[in-house]
Amino acid sequence: CWEVRKHNSSEWCHFIRSNPDCRLDGGFLDYLDGVFCVFPPRLLPLAVTLYALWLLYLFIILGVTAEKFFCPNLSAISTNLKLSHNVAVFSLTSPLHGVTFLAFGNGAPDVFSAVVAFSDPRTAGLAIGAIFGAGVFVTTVVAGGIALVKPFTAASRPFLRDVIFYMVAVFLTFVVLYLGRIRLGEALAYLGLYVFYVLTVVLCTWIHRRQRGDGLVPPGPWEPELPTDVEEPEPSGTNSGDYGEEYRPLLPSREPSLRILTTALSPLDYRKWRRKPWYWRLFKAFKVPVELVLLLTVPVVDPDKDDLNWKRPLNCLHIITSPLLCVLTLKSGAYGLYQIQGVFPVWGLVTLVASALALIIFITTSNEEPPKYHCVFAFLGFLASAMWINAAATELVNILRTLGVIFQLSNTVLGLTLLAWGNSIGDTFSDLTMARQGYPRMAFSACFGGIIFNILVGVGLGCLLQMSSSQPLVKLEPDSPLVWVLAGALGLSLVFSFVTVPAQCFQLGTAYGGCLIAYYLLFLSVALLTEFRVI
Repeated sequence: CWEVRKHNSSEWCHFIRSNPDCRLDGGFLDYLDGVFCVFPPRLLPLAVTLYALWLLYLFIILGVTAEKFFCPNLSAISTNLKLSHNVAVFSLTSPLHGVTFLAFGNGAPDVFSAVVAFSDPRTAGLAIGAIFGAGVFVTTVVAGGIALVKPFTAASRPFLRDVIFYMVAVFLTFVVLYLGRIRLGEALAYLGLYVFYVLTVVLCTWIHRRQRGDGLVPPGPWEPELPTDVEEPEPSGTNSGDYGEEYRPLLPSREPSLRILTTALSPLDYRKWRRKPWYWRLFKAFKVPVELVLLLTVPVVDPDKDDLNWKRPLNCLHIITSPLLCVLTLKSGAYGLYQIQGVFPVWGLVTLVASALALIIFITTSNEEPPKYHCVFAFLGFLASAMWINAAATELVNILRTLGVIFQLSNTVLGLTLLAWGNSIGDTFSDLTMARQGYPRMAFSACFGGIIFNILVGVGLGCLLQMSSSQPLVKLEPDSPLVWVLAGALGLSLVFSFVTVPAQCFQLGTAYGGCLIAYYLLFLSVALLTEFRVI
C-alpha cells in the first residue's frame, strides 16, 4: 500500500480501493479512503492536519477514559471482591506499586493499542515500536527528568528486581523477533513471567514486613516514602455532612430525579473553573464533550463516597446506554447491526431488554440509598470503559497506519514516536509532578514497575488473542531494521542503569539524569537516520 504515492495523483483513489493491502481492519472510519479519495490531491496537507488533530483527540479520549472511568471502577471491583488494598491498588507504603490493578488501569491504553495492532500482521510493527519506544522513553527521559528535578536515593531492592525482570522481558521479546513468530507456549510464557513478577513482589513485601515487624517503622532508603501533604477534598457546600452536628438538618433534603440527572451529567465544577488559569480552561473545554459522552454511557462506583456515587436516574439510564455501547463498538458495530432472522437488529433487542430492566430498577429503588446490588454497576462500568478504550485504540492504530502510508514511514517508527509519546505523556507528567512534590523514589520506582506490565501483558495477551486452533502462532516479522535498533537501545539503557545506579550507591542526581536524556536524544537521532536510510 505504500506504493500509492509513487503513482499519479489521479490514480490514488483507484489504487487504494483496488489494493487489498490498503483495507483497514476494524474501526469506524476508512482513513485511507478519506485522504486519497474524499480530499483532492491539492488538499492533502489539510487532510493530514485534520488527521493529526483527530489523533491528538484520540489520545485525550484514551487518557480521560482510563483516568476517570476505568481506574475508579477497577478500584471499586477490588473493594467489592475484598482484595487487599496493597495488592489491588497503588499503596504508598508498599513496593507493590503498579503490579496489579493500578498497572492494568494505567497501562490500559498501551495494552489495548498493542492488542489492536497485533490483530493485523501489517500493524504488528506499531505494537513493537510502541512497547519498545515507550520503554526507552520512560526509562531515560522520565527517569532522567526525575533525577534532574529532585536528586534522591533510589529504592535499591525494588529497583534491582524491576530492572532484572524488565531485562528478561526484553530478551524474550528479542528472541521472539529473531525467530519471526510467537507460539502459544511463548505467549503463555509472557503472562507467566508477569505472574511470577507479581508473586515475587508479594513475597518480598511479606518478608520485609516480617523482618521489621508490625510496628510503624520509618521507611528505609530502599522504600517508597509516604506522602504527608495529601490535599483534602474541597467542601461542596451542599452536603449536610459539611456542617457541624448541631447545624445538620433534621430531615435530609430530597432532590428531584431531574435535578440529580442534570447535576450528575455536568462535567464542569464552576468554582474550580473560576480559579484555574486560561490554559487549563482551554484543555478542559476540549475534554468536556468526551467527558459528557462518557458520563452518559459509563457508570462509576466510588467506594469512598457515602452513597457510592449512586445516581438513580443516571444509573438507570446507564442500564440502557452501556449495553448499547458494548454491542455497537464490538467489532466496530458488526454484531450490533446484525439482523436477527433478517428482520430485527441486535441493538433493537438490547434496547428493549435494557429498557425493561431500567424501568424495574427505577421503580424498586430510591434516590437516597443505593441498592444492595449496586456493585454490579462497577463491573458494567469496567466493561463499558474497556470498550471505549478498545474503540479509541482501534481508531488510533488505523490513523497511524494511514499517516505511515502518506509519509512513507514504517509502522515501527510511528510506534516508537507518536504512539509511544502519546501513551506515555500522562505517566510523564504524573511522575515529574510527584518528584517535584518531594517523592522522587516513588516516581522513579513507577518508571520501571509499570512498563513491565505493558511489555509482558501487551505482547503476551495481544498475541494470545490472535491465535486459533488452526493457527497457534502469530508472525512477528520486523518491517524495518529499526526494530533491532529499538531492541538494542532499550537493552543498553537498562544495562546502563543496572550498572551505574548501584555504582553510585543508589544516589541519583543531575549527572545521571543528564546522561539518560542525552542517551535518548542520541537514540532518537540514530533511529530516525536508520528509518530514512541515511545510515
